[in-house]
Amino acid sequence: MLEGTIVDATIIEAPTSTKNQDKQRDTEMHQTKKGNQWHFGMKLHIGVDDALGIVHSLTTTAANVHDIKETAELLHGKERCVWTDAGYRGVDKRDEHQERDVSWFIAERPGIRRGYDKDSPEAKHETLKASMRAKVEHPFRYIKRVFGYDKVRYRGLKKNTERLFLLTGLTNLMIAHKFGVS
Repeated sequence: MLEGTIVDATIIEAPTSTKNQDKQRDTEMHQTKKGNQWHFGMKLHIGVDDALGIVHSLTTTAANVHDIKETAELLHGKERCVWTDAGYRGVDKRDEHQERDVSWFIAERPGIRRGYDKDSPEAKHETLKASMRAKVEHPFRYIKRVFGYDKVRYRGLKKNTERLFLLTGLTNLMIAHKFGVS
């Protein structure tokens, strides 16, 4: 796991209902806007090995915390390159990453990508970045679809984080089994 890390985050929904004993929503969950859609819940941030797709670091926050703030927690310090999506633009300029000797591969925003000619070197470079970043989506699929954790099961971040550590461990076992690693 020395070569590189792929970093991404996903939103895990929480119930917005106030029909409970306290007559209020979960105070540790927050709302955020993704595209034109509003979501209420928490964010799962993961760092994935770029060779096998094994999750090596995980953090959780309220949904309104920006992805860039958790990047330092997701890097193990021995990587040579970091792959991220367009939401992480500017992460390489932050103070906590100035001493890191890594190559940052940050995807272009979709509007800029659309301006590229299909056969241009820039478009091919973006396609390569997208194919590398696709590995980070596989653990999200296992956690949300295979294990059914697309909505939180407990109140508060602590219990949900503990559950996500368990599900991430099981996800790593399934991914390792897929590649024949034991």
